[in-house]
Amino acid sequence: MKLDMHGLITTQFDEMVKFYKDVMKMEVAFMMEGNYAEFKTGGTRFAISTNKVMEGATGHKSYREKKVGQSVELAFLVDSPEEVDAKYKEIVEKGATPVKDPHDLPWNQRAAFFADPDGNIHEIFAELEK
Repeated sequence: MKLDMHGLITTQFDEMVKFYKDVMKMEVAFMMEGNYAEFKTGGTRFAISTNKVMEGATGHKSYREKKVGQSVELAFLVDSPEEVDAKYKEIVEKGATPVKDPHDLPWNQRAAFFADPDGNIHEIFAELEK
């Protein structure tokens, strides 16, 4: 098996699509209005869908339940530690919710954390020079 797609399920479809398109500058590859959007990533596919669509597809009642806590993280790789700082500042100015400013991590990366409109916490990171 090969992982082909990462998806976020939301009750705020329009807000989430707008965030990833306008703030994160991801290009929409395919869209079913109000239900499903796929974005070009240069790697695996990334999609946003609604709870209603996923409940219909799976028949599982959990899509009607309010989510609690964090269960997914997207990590956006950039070319340099300086770019972490610049991109973080840029996306926060455009509407991303700041979570933690850029800082160096013990595993030799510089990272910053932000949240999307659903409250999912993601990161921007770059490798530090050794």
